[in-house]
Amino acid sequence: MNIKQFEYKPLAHYSYAIASEGKVAIIDPERDPSQYYAFAKANNAEIVAVIETHPHADFVSSHLEIHKKTGATIYNSEKLGADYPHQSFDEGDEIRLGKISLKAINTPGHSPDSITIVATEGEDTALFTGDTLFIGDVGRPDLREKAGNMQAKREELAEMMYDTIQNKFTDLPDDAVVYPAHGAGSLCGKNLRDANSSTLGNERMGNWAFKEQSKKEFMDTILDGQPFIPSYFGFDVDINKAGAADLQPSIEDIPFTEKTTAEGLIVDIREEATFKKGHLKGSINIQANSENAKFETWLGSIVEPKEAFTLVIDSAENKDILLHRVAKIGYEKQLTKVITLANENLVKTEKLDLADFKKNPDNYTIVDIRNTSEVEEGKFFDSAVSHPLNELRETADEIPTDKPIVVHCAGGYRSAAGSSILQKKIKGTIVYDLSEDINDFKN
Repeated sequence: MNIKQFEYKPLAHYSYAIASEGKVAIIDPERDPSQYYAFAKANNAEIVAVIETHPHADFVSSHLEIHKKTGATIYNSEKLGADYPHQSFDEGDEIRLGKISLKAINTPGHSPDSITIVATEGEDTALFTGDTLFIGDVGRPDLREKAGNMQAKREELAEMMYDTIQNKFTDLPDDAVVYPAHGAGSLCGKNLRDANSSTLGNERMGNWAFKEQSKKEFMDTILDGQPFIPSYFGFDVDINKAGAADLQPSIEDIPFTEKTTAEGLIVDIREEATFKKGHLKGSINIQANSENAKFETWLGSIVEPKEAFTLVIDSAENKDILLHRVAKIGYEKQLTKVITLANENLVKTEKLDLADFKKNPDNYTIVDIRNTSEVEEGKFFDSAVSHPLNELRETADEIPTDKPIVVHCAGGYRSAAGSSILQKKIKGTIVYDLSEDINDFKN
């Protein structure tokens, strides 16, 4: 089969194109559809189908834009309750794509409306499992308690996932290739392996979900230790249910001004070192300094959906790239303007005396902003107080202010954001960022 996998690293997202006899189907597309058009052109084919395995929580999909551009039919489970033109694609339904057969299996568990797509051509079988089956894991069951057309408690979805794993893949061959919607680094599961595909046989042998276990044992495992839920997840489920606006018109009218200032909530994407040399007072430093930086995740965890903000960027040349990144999670409509900074009215971040901190750690309040699951695996400082980054804007008032504050994470990226949040929220107490010097304290 002619299958192309597309990866968006910051969200560990995989989308797919399948081509046969001049026809293309797109599965779980990301917000920017241009790469799918390029694939169709390169294969001298037309896009005739866009399939959503479920309404995604961690990114905004371009299924509606592709439909409007190409006329392709959108397929998804009727349980999704889509507000856009679509055709239901549930168990027993089939799409013919040239020589390829695409059949749907209802595989609830991550969401009530999840499907898996079974693609066959001759003796070859491929499974597009969405967020149901990952490599080494299955999708988390706790994202639909307050979002989507069909809402369900985490325990209900965990039970559905058990039934899905026990019953829905039974008749499929071991050599079927598994193509998930996410890889390692995604928050849609907790133990995804660093692989972009597998076989069903390998997952039957190595994935914890397929091992012999009772329903209670399965449910206890899947419900325990799931990562935090970013604020934007439910917001994106609802955007994807409704169908997102076209990308380019959504970002082209956002005001941009060079060498200026701003007020209100300010997100500064520049590198930590540059930010510390001079930034607008109260800015939050969420770095977007590489494609691997988890900018989208932390933007959508720190800034609430529909909360207006200004974006500070490093140069005009990077504006479009960064607007695309904001739009990946549907936050472009709440972005009031994009600016670069003038040289006036900037503040510097005070540098920690590392030698003094190492010698006298008790003279500081140490704030650990790692995720709860990370802290449970071990602390770097016995006296540290835990305030996960995604909760920090709400819990900052609980942090003692009688001593200078030192903020740390696991590697330095998150502490840049965390320390800048506390510098904005806490008055009269110095806040330091331990940054990458945390590595000096690892055993």
